[in-house]
Amino acid sequence: MIADWVAASVRARGMVARRVGRAGSDRIAACHSFDDALMSLDGSVYGGRLDGVSTLSEAQRVINATVLWQLRVLAGWMPATGINLVTAAAAGFEAVNIERLAQRLTGRGDEAVFYELGALATAWPAVSETTSLSDLSTALRASRWGDLGTLNDADDLADVLTAAWLQRLMLAAPAVRPWAVTEFVLIAARILFVDRAEPTARFAQIVRPSIAEAWKSTHDLTTFAAALPRSARAVIADVDAPIDLWRAEMRLATTVEEDGARLLRTSIPGPDVILGAIALLAVDAWRVRAALSSAAAAADGSVDVVA
Repeated sequence: MIADWVAASVRARGMVARRVGRAGSDRIAACHSFDDALMSLDGSVYGGRLDGVSTLSEAQRVINATVLWQLRVLAGWMPATGINLVTAAAAGFEAVNIERLAQRLTGRGDEAVFYELGALATAWPAVSETTSLSDLSTALRASRWGDLGTLNDADDLADVLTAAWLQRLMLAAPAVRPWAVTEFVLIAARILFVDRAEPTARFAQIVRPSIAEAWKSTHDLTTFAAALPRSARAVIADVDAPIDLWRAEMRLATTVEEDGARLLRTSIPGPDVILGAIALLAVDAWRVRAALSSAAAAADGSVDVVA
């Protein structure tokens, strides 16, 4: 019933109203020092949570954690029929936790900071107790994440987790599909032409229904695009070289933002409003993280980006 969604929709719209926005992000990026950039966030939804933060990596984690906190708050307003949508969105943070745990288990990430998922966790309470990649793989297989393949390399796991997360999100919100397909294409292109690596069997299996599998044997972006389903080729239409994949990433963020605004504006109280709000909150955080990176780079030439 629509009435069940009214409170959640009102709350979601209120959260969106507190975004920094594109203009605000531009002002942050134009700051001449990282400290000035942080100060410019005072009064924003991120501001109070940034107290005591002194590095870019810390700030970016806080920005991300703020989105997760917003999801946790929103979940408290959701009707029982809609909680799966918020849980599926929060699974992206659980995926990052799992990736960081895998890095720790392979000796690279002793100082990893994990996101606090609260009631939105699906596998993390059990997974977080594992002490080897083998145990991690077993725990994941028994969870909603399912079989993620052989976990020999924590770096490979990140791509599989992202694909599995987007697959879960598509099931909860079919409107996500165009965004997910675009991300599948970009990950596949990055694996082949930036990393110069082979996609894992599990990654290829997850994305096969969306982008088929002929792309796996291509050797340049032209043949890669031609191997994609016709509906997915536009993703990299203006990308001439691997170094230019960022253009497609920027276009995806713009598309998600525009689609989210449309869902928020035109939908009656219900899951589409919630999805629109989640999309706008995620893009806002992405813009603010990028703006902080720009300000830090302008100040000292160094950039330290985290998930």
